[in-house]
Amino acid sequence: MKLSVIMTTYNSPEWLEKVLWGYSVQTHANFELIIGDDGSTEETLEVIDRIREATRMTIKHVWQEDKGFRKCRILNKSILEVASDYVVFTDGDCIPRRDFLEVHEKEAEPKRYLSGGYHKLPMSTSKTISKDDIINGHCFDLKWLKANGLRPSYKNSKLTATPLKARIFNALTPTACNFKGSNGSAWLKDIMAVNGFDERMPWGGLDREFGVRLMNSGVKPKHVRYNAIVIHLDHKRGYKDPELVAANKALRVNSKKQKVTRTDHGIEQLGNPA
Repeated sequence: MKLSVIMTTYNSPEWLEKVLWGYSVQTHANFELIIGDDGSTEETLEVIDRIREATRMTIKHVWQEDKGFRKCRILNKSILEVASDYVVFTDGDCIPRRDFLEVHEKEAEPKRYLSGGYHKLPMSTSKTISKDDIINGHCFDLKWLKANGLRPSYKNSKLTATPLKARIFNALTPTACNFKGSNGSAWLKDIMAVNGFDERMPWGGLDREFGVRLMNSGVKPKHVRYNAIVIHLDHKRGYKDPELVAANKALRVNSKKQKVTRTDHGIEQLGNPA
């Protein structure tokens, strides 16, 4: 099955390059990359063009002018570029393990969305990771990560779980199976049915609200926390605003309470999806 991978980015070319090298060695090779760019400078485009030329991956660059944090709009614009039936969502700071897309493809089921997670790295480790570390998989080896600054934690079990343990952990985890924009997937027809992402929402919980509408429309969640693995490169979060997060939460709570299945502030604002 062909997959469409949508990732968002904003002026983080160094991190984006590392992420793209991760996709260059995926065991599931039938996919396209759609990079939703929320107004980056030419440096980001130069990285995309160079990696596209080096890897021959299918990479679409969807850019919009920088008018502040407009992630939902660039996500919706990217969805309109999808050329497959199934969409994997992630971010331009999340390096995928080589079996990441293989897991999403194998775990996909009708009327289901998949909910993964990410493994946070400290800044020192994030900077240390090289192209070779990504290509040969060292950056997913727990011993290598610990030797390069990762602290011991029970969360490290994500990186070491066998397929059997991953299945058990996914079934037993107490973590809510919310949709996660850094590691989630859904069928395009289900995404279109809920009208994509709600463009009233800036940073903070926009992916979770999207998942609420999917569930309200009959799409059930499924965990892939322990088998669809990405490592998250550290970065500053200057856009973080408690008031905006609270406003987004209020929208999400209303969507859940009122059993909202479709937003009026989504993809259709951009024109006829057809």
